[in-house]
Amino acid sequence: MKVKRIVSEERMLLPELRDTLLAVEATRLGSGEEMSYELRKSIEHANHLSKTSSDKARDLVGELMQLEKMKEEIAYRIANLMPRTRDELRAIYAKERFNLTAEELDRILELVVTHF
Repeated sequence: MKVKRIVSEERMLLPELRDTLLAVEATRLGSGEEMSYELRKSIEHANHLSKTSSDKARDLVGELMQLEKMKEEIAYRIANLMPRTRDELRAIYAKERFNLTAEELDRILELVVTHF
């Protein structure tokens, strides 16, 4: 399938994507349509990797955005990956021009744990 143009673009959390894909699946099953291989694999992938609900993930992004050294892109990445260790969190910040202190890393990890 060729994409002719992009109509709009927005960031989406993995749990929100899972909910959207499940709604598409329900619609297709309700109408008797067959699901494509790509759709089935996408749903399987989203179910496997989503670690929290879409509401909790959205709340986590909101709280992360209130932190000082937080960009929207990184907040979404943290909410999608739900890192549990400092090393996993450092990997997310690897391309940034600044380093986080141990206290800042711990604060982010506390937020992740409360939204798990």
